[in-house]
Amino acid sequence: MTDTTREIRLASRPEGEPRLENFALAEAPLPEPGDGEVLVRNSYLSVDPYMRGRMRDVRSYIPPFGVGEVLQGGAVGQVLTSNDAALEAGDWVESMLGWREHYVAKPDGLRQVDPSRAPVSTALGVLGMPGLTAYTGLHEIAKAKEGETVFVSAAAGAVGGVAGQLARIAGCRVVGSAGSQEKVDHLTEELGFHAAFDYHDADLAQALREHCPDRIDVYFDNVGGEHLDAALGRMATFGRVALCGMVSAYNLEEPPPGPRNIAAVIVNRITVRGFIVMDHYDLMERFATEVTGHIHSGELRYRETIVEGIERMPAAFIGLLAGENIGKMLVKVGPAAE
Repeated sequence: MTDTTREIRLASRPEGEPRLENFALAEAPLPEPGDGEVLVRNSYLSVDPYMRGRMRDVRSYIPPFGVGEVLQGGAVGQVLTSNDAALEAGDWVESMLGWREHYVAKPDGLRQVDPSRAPVSTALGVLGMPGLTAYTGLHEIAKAKEGETVFVSAAAGAVGGVAGQLARIAGCRVVGSAGSQEKVDHLTEELGFHAAFDYHDADLAQALREHCPDRIDVYFDNVGGEHLDAALGRMATFGRVALCGMVSAYNLEEPPPGPRNIAAVIVNRITVRGFIVMDHYDLMERFATEVTGHIHSGELRYRETIVEGIERMPAAFIGLLAGENIGKMLVKVGPAAE
């Protein structure tokens, strides 16, 4: 067994769009696990849009990354050595201890993953934090109901794709926006969205009038900016907006102007609520059971964009923010479950 491992550190804080030089691949010593600890070899590392905010030295709901320190993100891996009765060698676990190839930790804070339920990579996507985010936003925050129209932005991403399919399964009419014709086809032909459009080629307000003739009851917002502005202008009376993310502003150095249609919140009595998925981990078991059932029945599909090699983590993250992925973006750094 090697006594070193590789990890990705934040070399400098990005200004605007992240660049490769903002990251550094480093070799680090790998200690032997002590009493009550386990040694884990990661197989998949997650790249997530929220990580861009943690690269700023500003107060938020989660502490910023430190310059020179390893970036902490979602990871799923296999226990190689265990000195704690809670886990055995060979068990699979999900953690927030990426971006590194190995780590030593106590089992507290590790979530055991059942490889017989679904491929272990899904613990970082459709059956993990992104899937739970979609489930929470749709069912707990927006409380979408059968017969309603649901609009999802960034619908071909890890969160949006699950949110739209859960809405369809709930009996809603689902409309999505995405950044290419390939992604639009993915939404309508693979995921069962009733309609979708490429926002690069569309006037957003006109597209929403066309695809949401009865207005929007629920807007699941992953983008913010012009998408939020257009959606507010098309909301139904007593509509609900679940504010999940604002990827359109993540690389901006100054906050964008507020929505011009904010008065529509008053006129149409719209509920706008932001949420952070970490406040809702009590829903994990219920969510995982329901969504696993939908996957096995074929009602819910997912796609993963996988690149290989820890050295490609920075490029994968930059590509994620540029919209190069369909579904969940992952980096494979070790063997997967057989």
